[in-house]
Amino acid sequence: MILLACIFISLSLFAQNSITPKYSNSTIYSGIEVGSKGVKLSVIEIGKNARNNGAFNILKDTSINTDFISFTPATFTATLNGLYGLYIKANSRYDIPAKRIYTVISSGVKMQAEKDNQTIFIQNLIDSFKAKINDPNRQVEVVDVIKEASLSHIGIIPDARRYTTFLIDIGSGNTKGGFFPNGNTKEFRLFQLNWGTKSTANATEKRCEDDKSLVNYNRQLSRVLTGAENAEIIYAVNASGAYPLSDNIAISGGIAWSVATLIHPELIDNSVVAVSFDEVKKINETLYNNYNSLLAENLTTNVNDASEKELIQKEIKRVHSVFDQKSLLAGTGLLLKIMRQFASAFETKQFYLVKNGQVGWVSAYVNQSLDK
Repeated sequence: MILLACIFISLSLFAQNSITPKYSNSTIYSGIEVGSKGVKLSVIEIGKNARNNGAFNILKDTSINTDFISFTPATFTATLNGLYGLYIKANSRYDIPAKRIYTVISSGVKMQAEKDNQTIFIQNLIDSFKAKINDPNRQVEVVDVIKEASLSHIGIIPDARRYTTFLIDIGSGNTKGGFFPNGNTKEFRLFQLNWGTKSTANATEKRCEDDKSLVNYNRQLSRVLTGAENAEIIYAVNASGAYPLSDNIAISGGIAWSVATLIHPELIDNSVVAVSFDEVKKINETLYNNYNSLLAENLTTNVNDASEKELIQKEIKRVHSVFDQKSLLAGTGLLLKIMRQFASAFETKQFYLVKNGQVGWVSAYVNQSLDK
């Protein structure tokens, strides 16, 4: 079912609420997620052909750091206030009706709460939030890791490539994803690695000991990644069964956004960027050998339009503000080790870097709600 329940929302309304739409005919939705670090609000615009071409656009992306997984009275109160405040912002300031605001508790929170025997904190948060907004029937789903990964797939990948695409989300502490192996969305095969951009960088830093030079960092990073590849990555990819069933490898997460931006800064408006293994390998080498060439002013020397140059430079600067040189090396190194398992002389897989994967679950909720 294609998204048919779309409405025209006037440009003046968006200007008033500091939201600028990308599509001329779309519907605005909001997702609020309670994660390990805090509460995040995403306001997205979904085009009428979203299921066919993945046409959704991030309009607002706001987070409040509340450290909910500390499970203390103070962090509980901060999280409740943050959840309530972002809900009111979506509902009142952006005029998004309650039925188009989705609220979830992430799998990371669920896992940590179960580990610490603190699941009562989650239920208390949900009950308190419902009371605060005076909506006892409000759905606040606590998603597990399989549901979270499958929602991301449904939200990010267009229907036309649903059963030929393997989605991999490289996070900060780990990597997860998967695919639908049997031609339906009821059965999802989960893919997991205990390596992410930050955990890879942290493991490398520990090995550096007193020598913090870039040369030593790169040497130790190579050892960390080789160990991760031999002990976990090769096995996880083979065990997933994705290779023979997937023509497309879609990779999301912060490092995917960063690499896509640095390789193809001119494609700033593209939420999905096709790349090759060799392109990622080249950017990884450049990060080490000629890092300054990847700074905003150097990547936009051929952009003549002043306003376009400003937008591209702003995005590149965002990349460098989120990831420093060593973090980018760790993330691209991990990305290459994963991509390598799908790069073959006998069969070429198509790689795609997804920039806005962190809000894919909102799109999935929209699709599922319209199916009911």
